[in-house]
Amino acid sequence: MLERLSWKRLLLELLFCCIPAVILGLLIGYLPWFLLAAVSALLGWHFYNQLRLSHWLWVDRSMTPPAGRGSWEPLFYGLYQMQQRNRRRRRELALLIKRFRSGAESLPDAVIMTTEEGNIFWCNGLAQHLLGFRWPEDNGQHILNLLRYPEFTHYLQSQDFSRPLTLHLNNGRFVEFRVMPYAEGQLLMVARDVTQTRQLEGTRRNFFANVSHELRTPLTVLQGYLEMMNDEDMAAPVRQKALATMQEQTKRMDSLVKQLLTLSKIEAAPPIALNEIVDVPVMLHMLEREALSLSNGRHEITFRINDKLKVFGNDDQLRSAVSNLVYNAVNHTPDGTKIEVCWQQTTQGAQFEVSDNGPGIAAEHLGRLTERFYRVDKARSRQTGGSGLGLAIVKHALNHHEATLNIMSEIGLGTRFVFTLPPHLIVPLAGESMAQKNKGQKGLPSKEI
Repeated sequence: MLERLSWKRLLLELLFCCIPAVILGLLIGYLPWFLLAAVSALLGWHFYNQLRLSHWLWVDRSMTPPAGRGSWEPLFYGLYQMQQRNRRRRRELALLIKRFRSGAESLPDAVIMTTEEGNIFWCNGLAQHLLGFRWPEDNGQHILNLLRYPEFTHYLQSQDFSRPLTLHLNNGRFVEFRVMPYAEGQLLMVARDVTQTRQLEGTRRNFFANVSHELRTPLTVLQGYLEMMNDEDMAAPVRQKALATMQEQTKRMDSLVKQLLTLSKIEAAPPIALNEIVDVPVMLHMLEREALSLSNGRHEITFRINDKLKVFGNDDQLRSAVSNLVYNAVNHTPDGTKIEVCWQQTTQGAQFEVSDNGPGIAAEHLGRLTERFYRVDKARSRQTGGSGLGLAIVKHALNHHEATLNIMSEIGLGTRFVFTLPPHLIVPLAGESMAQKNKGQKGLPSKEI
């Protein structure tokens, strides 16, 4: 193990160089000249090693310094050791930076690092996706050149970062910005997508507003009739009409509350295990009798049911879905309308369809029919007792069964409501089950549901 260079080693090197000169000078003579030659040789040796060191530092591309002799050996070895330490530190720093960047890339928020003046020197991938940055092209760009919003400009220039800033970007997203100074002259900016939160807040406000509006009307009617009934001189026919109206409004509120409870139950339900056999044909036969009773001869109702087509799913949710579609067709179509309910197996799966030849629905309403409390004709819906929750219940119930509700309608031609359950939810028939079992025994692949 080499040690650091000391004055003792330099003195010994000088003595070893001068001893031969002294011996020769004593034997031959000319001692000063021999000493001058020895010191000059030693000085030339040092000059030669200096040139080697300079050549390695400025010209040579090799990673290791040249080998040294004598007093230069600890110098070259020390440089080599220092170089190795620097390499280890660079590797450690590179690994640390890599871990930091991996952690920053894994964050659910966009992260931007800027100078105090606003020049970007790093951002993660989510910032590129959410804010439209390009990296490394935008390295060194001023952030106000990329986010051109007056509110954001004022937020940065005010230097008051105690509260976050929420911006509505041009791409339709709502983004919340938080800025934190974390080093001298450097800012850490965190951007979070709060679009879904804003939409949920808006949905909640609309939901409570609609519920309040729906309950206010029957409550106002009940309150008015109750005040009238305090009058002892009220005639019997008027009293009977008031009682009938109050009973009707009470039923309306009860139906609304039941539908709200059903909707909240379906929405809050965890992912269900689709292993329960639902006898849809029996359900539809019962629904046929109820629809005929509800229509009371005002509509021409036809049911086409595949009595062998059963599915796996949740009985309550499927019952809510099909009953709402059928009841809507009966309640919201004029007298004399032909209504057809079909439950058949297709190549896509088990298909349920409710169609009518009624007045139809305009195209601008089709995309919003499954929204809560959305009505095409509000006056007619109130007359028929509609709450605007039926199709929302259908939508959420079908989502749990890997299906979607398709609505097709044209003005004057009628309306079709269709959903298809996937093939793996169809209960195989007894003969099909035996055939699959026999195929499995023969070594052929079989599918069990």
